[in-house]
Amino acid sequence: MLREAKGGLLVLSLLVGAGAGLGAIAFRWLIKTFTLLLSGHSDYAAAGHAANPHVPWLGRWFVLLAPVVAGLLYGPLVQRFAKEARGHGVPEVMFAVARRGGRIAPQVALVKSLASALCIGGGGSVGREGPIVQIGSALGSSLGRFVHVAEDRMRVLVACGAAGGIAATFNAPLAGVFFAMELILRDFTAESFGMVVLASVTSSVIGRAAFGNTPFLHLPAFTVHHLSEYLLFLLLGVIAGAVGVGFSRVLYWIEDACDFAWRGPEWARPAVGGLLLGLLLLLLPQMYGVGYPVLENAVGGAYGIGFLIVLLVGKMAATSLTIGIGGSGGVFAPSLFMGAMLGAGYGALAHQVVPGIAGPVGAYGLIGMGAVFAGAARAPITGVIIMFELTGEYSIILPLMAAIAVATGVSRALSYDTIYTLKLRRRGVDLGERPHTAPFAGMTVAAVMEPLPEPLDSAMPLTEAADALARSPHGVLPVLAADSTYLGTATARTAAETLAEAADTVPSVGAIVHLPHPVTAETELSEALAALVTAEGAGLPVLDGTRTRLTGWITHQAVLHALHTPPRQTADPTPVL
Repeated sequence: MLREAKGGLLVLSLLVGAGAGLGAIAFRWLIKTFTLLLSGHSDYAAAGHAANPHVPWLGRWFVLLAPVVAGLLYGPLVQRFAKEARGHGVPEVMFAVARRGGRIAPQVALVKSLASALCIGGGGSVGREGPIVQIGSALGSSLGRFVHVAEDRMRVLVACGAAGGIAATFNAPLAGVFFAMELILRDFTAESFGMVVLASVTSSVIGRAAFGNTPFLHLPAFTVHHLSEYLLFLLLGVIAGAVGVGFSRVLYWIEDACDFAWRGPEWARPAVGGLLLGLLLLLLPQMYGVGYPVLENAVGGAYGIGFLIVLLVGKMAATSLTIGIGGSGGVFAPSLFMGAMLGAGYGALAHQVVPGIAGPVGAYGLIGMGAVFAGAARAPITGVIIMFELTGEYSIILPLMAAIAVATGVSRALSYDTIYTLKLRRRGVDLGERPHTAPFAGMTVAAVMEPLPEPLDSAMPLTEAADALARSPHGVLPVLAADSTYLGTATARTAAETLAEAADTVPSVGAIVHLPHPVTAETELSEALAALVTAEGAGLPVLDGTRTRLTGWITHQAVLHALHTPPRQTADPTPVL
């Protein structure tokens, strides 16, 4: 079976990578389509104050209405079908992996695609990378739930979807891998790394077939002629780290202000707030959408220092306002945009102050991009890799590494949280929280497991199983196949939801089986508790060494009892089913 076989995860990873690649193609097409419909240009950020050819009588003033029209479309869509599609997406994926066993609602992929494409097409000053991470992750989670994989494999599939989305969008397979490992999984194991690499490569191949294989940005010839120039790069890293943290703070300050000011229905918030965004776009049309043409112009030295500062502050305000009014889009690209403005302005100033030492302005712009992202997200490996892949230029790697390392250190000194984890901490979730003591050190599940409850047959009609689930003390029971092979668990909640949605036919118990993280009698009690926290029910089956037969049951009550009672050395003899 795909869910348990050694090669099953490999096949699933390839499928998730292919799905993420195709999803990236579809998502970029949606953005282009909605941008053309709502602005009349393929990318209005590069069009100045041009009129929309669809409504020429409005002239430049159409930008007041574009965010409003987009908000009227995606506001009700998000509120009705997937509230988690609001915002920048990556924190929701991080939370799903860390606290929900990788489970993401299947409708998120479609709703996020439409909502983010409408938001960006209507002038929302956000990125497409955050949404494609959430879209790819939702595809991975949906596939994992469809084949009922265990939770540890589900998390890997979610990370595969995130990596595939980044790889296809940026033509950066390595950056996709390290983004998923640094930010989504937050750990490195040989199996998960291999699967994420396969998904990233698959997605990147599909993306290159559609978008080509050219570098995203072209760097002029660059060489460090003076060792003293590294001092300039290190100083840029210090400033960039502070800007990254500042962006995080401003983002949530403006979101709080919008929450405080808004008293109407949430579905209308993007449309009403779109008027404020429209005013900002009227003043600075360069803030329309993702803004990659403006970024390229800045790296190419097309703007003066004063205007670069205006663009930096404007992007920070426009992105924060877009998210604050309920928009849907990422903060990855805006952090790169701000870094480009900061770096280009810094490079231009360095040329005036120390003309004999400073290198090309474009080099500073690219280094600023990676450093501000590292300061905001605190993902230094991803920052280095993605800038290298975006340019295909190795000569920039040493200055880039130096600036990013400093930016990451400055960010850590100024803030405990990143731009992603701060959103979760505001909800009371600390992904980095670890227990201060180890009360279960040395204890295994065998010491506390309980007798096994009566299991359900997978062929049993759900109506009959519902009675047994209702009587069960924890609302969850194990499910066995006809040959007594363990299949997973069924919960009272899932049964009730399925029966409520069922039409004429009543499904069997096998239709609602969920495969939780496997727990055996030899599993450390602390690991079993972590599995219980993310389980759908309040109990978990204890498996034998083959993980196909049941030997007992473990609950939160049993774990709590272990805190106050000396553990027994072996479990009571329980027949293996």
